[in-house]
Amino acid sequence: HNGNIMQTSWMEASCLELALEGERLCKAGDFKGGTAFFEAAVQVGTEDLKTLSAIYSQLGNAYFYLKEYGKALEYHRHDLTLARTIGDRIGEGKASGNLGNTLKVLGRYDEAAVCCQRHLDISQEQGDKVGEARALYNMGNVFHAKGKQQLWGISQDPGELPPDVRDTLQRATAFYEMNLSLVKELGDRAAQGRAFGNLGNTHYLLGNFVEAIKFHRERLSIAKEFGDKAAERRAYSNLGNALIFLGQFNAATEYYRKTLQLSRQLKDQVMEAQACFSLGNTYTLLQEYERAIEYHLKHLLIAQELNDRVGEGRACWSLGNAYVSLGKHRQALHHARKHLEISREIGDRNGELTARMNVEELMEALGVKEADLSPSESEFKVQGNTVSDESYLYSMFIYEDCFFDLLSKFQSSRMDDQRCQLDEPPNGENAEGADPNPLNDMIDASLLTSPQTEELFDLIASSQSRRLDDQRVNVSNLPGLRITHNNLGHLVGESDPQEPSDDFFNMLIKCQSSRIDDQRCSPPEGGPRAPTVPDEDFFSLIQRVQAKRMDEQRVHLPSDEQESDEDEREPGENLLLFYSFSGQPRCR
Repeated sequence: HNGNIMQTSWMEASCLELALEGERLCKAGDFKGGTAFFEAAVQVGTEDLKTLSAIYSQLGNAYFYLKEYGKALEYHRHDLTLARTIGDRIGEGKASGNLGNTLKVLGRYDEAAVCCQRHLDISQEQGDKVGEARALYNMGNVFHAKGKQQLWGISQDPGELPPDVRDTLQRATAFYEMNLSLVKELGDRAAQGRAFGNLGNTHYLLGNFVEAIKFHRERLSIAKEFGDKAAERRAYSNLGNALIFLGQFNAATEYYRKTLQLSRQLKDQVMEAQACFSLGNTYTLLQEYERAIEYHLKHLLIAQELNDRVGEGRACWSLGNAYVSLGKHRQALHHARKHLEISREIGDRNGELTARMNVEELMEALGVKEADLSPSESEFKVQGNTVSDESYLYSMFIYEDCFFDLLSKFQSSRMDDQRCQLDEPPNGENAEGADPNPLNDMIDASLLTSPQTEELFDLIASSQSRRLDDQRVNVSNLPGLRITHNNLGHLVGESDPQEPSDDFFNMLIKCQSSRIDDQRCSPPEGGPRAPTVPDEDFFSLIQRVQAKRMDEQRVHLPSDEQESDEDEREPGENLLLFYSFSGQPRCR
């Protein structure tokens, strides 16, 4: 009954009224409710071409944040078609940019680059500096995300890159630098913060750690200027990450400690766990194994609370290594056995092999056999002695503020990407003219590597797989468009020169036909993922340090007193373009 009443109300309301309510709900974070009103507006229809274009854009972006990428592509394509049809060059550029952002999170990087380049070309042609800056930023995002996907499953440290990956990340850096130059000219401090953060991230991946620190310090300064605690946390984390690879372990712990404090203030338990895990690794690098155990136990508790079995396994692995370094083989055996159990459970073959080897070596060192060990998950027995996790948690637990989300850069798991981990732009960092709504806080960087079906790509196939003459769209097929004598004159004829050139579509055809097979598949196996474990936990670095101390690698940096601006890394943020119903474009 209520549904019928609502449907009747929708029919009585105008298209614009429904669209405005949809916009209001999206601003409040109710994307499902917002899309319902936008869809109702489309059903009612309108002859106002600008209003319909705004609805298409809003619907595309709302579906994007709901992770319904098929529908997002559909409505952004409608927006592009309508913009071309009415000769709206600025609108065509913005629709192309939104298509590019959607293709990017689907891992369709070549197609995304073509669309974002189209946005850039039109913005430059029209003298739209703000649009040009957004397009440059999004181009950087596309190559940044592509580079991180190429690194997925590669166990190399930052800077140790295959030539194709290095080239991709250098292209991202170049676009970010052009974006930074332009937003400085525009006086857009929020956009400068985003550019500094992402420049820090790309330089980090390229192994330019001193340069990364310079940019992250700038990022931190702007985050503080805006009171953006989430961006500040990321900046501290990224500074710690770069310092680790410069051998500045003590300095890194200070930044990680600040990161952990902010994670707790923000009540972000996942980031708190990552901070503890990374602090544990940093203290391992410092050979302060008792403190390393403190933080790994804290991480273990949160992983158990969040039911993160992969993270739990990594915590047990780390604890086993730390106990071995202290010569506490009994405790090490307990955690090695737990690591083995979890690795088998989650199907982690590499973890299982490592854990089995550790268990065998520890049993040999202790002179015990399998029959001497209790199968209990919470305790183990060796030669009559029983030790429980709880007793160690009680004795080792010393609560003090520590650090955070270690080197979350390499693969683009949640963070948020930066990792290009695409997620959570800082408060106050929307582009000029943007409304302060939460749409842009919903992007998840981990989506960059999520496999999608080919049918999503088919939604834009009509504009990619045929010559221009073949893909002319009959405007009567656009949903919600009422063709009347009032708007008929505004619809561009088929011979109108405002239509995009063949070059644009030929490029899209080339991208589609030359897509490599590994872009159609799941990313290479990089092992199970864990929300409480940073993507890059620098185990290889720990192993190298344990084999040979890194004193010769230590680098002296300018002190904080000499340079007040400091910074981190952040998720690759999308700039999705929204249209308001007052006629002003909004950047998301």
